[in-house]
Amino acid sequence: MSDAPAPRTELQKMLAGELYRAGDPEIQAAQRANFAWLARFNASLTLSREERRELVREGVGSAGERTGIRPPFHCDYGFNIHLGTGVFLNFDCVILDVMPVHIGDGTEIGPGTHIYTADHPRDPEVRRSGLQYGRPVRIGRNVWIGGKALILPGVTIGDDAVIGAGAVVTRDVPAGATAVGNPARVR
Repeated sequence: MSDAPAPRTELQKMLAGELYRAGDPEIQAAQRANFAWLARFNASLTLSREERRELVREGVGSAGERTGIRPPFHCDYGFNIHLGTGVFLNFDCVILDVMPVHIGDGTEIGPGTHIYTADHPRDPEVRRSGLQYGRPVRIGRNVWIGGKALILPGVTIGDDAVIGAGAVVTRDVPAGATAVGNPARVR
């Protein structure tokens, strides 16, 4: 009997931030389940705020009290999204959550903001093979992110930071800082 560990599934590789194949049947099934939830959630504009909050708690990894997302909303899996208490995402936000996205208490995110954890190899041969990977995103407490901002894979934004509308955040932003522009720079 061999003591060798069982081979990791593509989903396990994805969740570990390793190179994985997104077309794997287990990963595709997780996406289809999420897309069914998104269809229900994005049709929920006529529901009460509390009914929509229940739908949010059903579709994401975790969500604190008084957390709200205005439809339409789009994400890859949902289970990698963790929202603190009082988090608010305005209309038309997108979170590509192949890795965890943590958003701290009291953070407010403007309409059309995109948060990406999905990434691709820089080596063209590896990229051509269809492999990809992800890097987690962490957004602190009481952060304000203006509309149409773009947060790239691996970025951490500290507590009480402000991200200007339309900013493309390619690097970490310290607590209490304001970052604006493309690429975003701390002022």
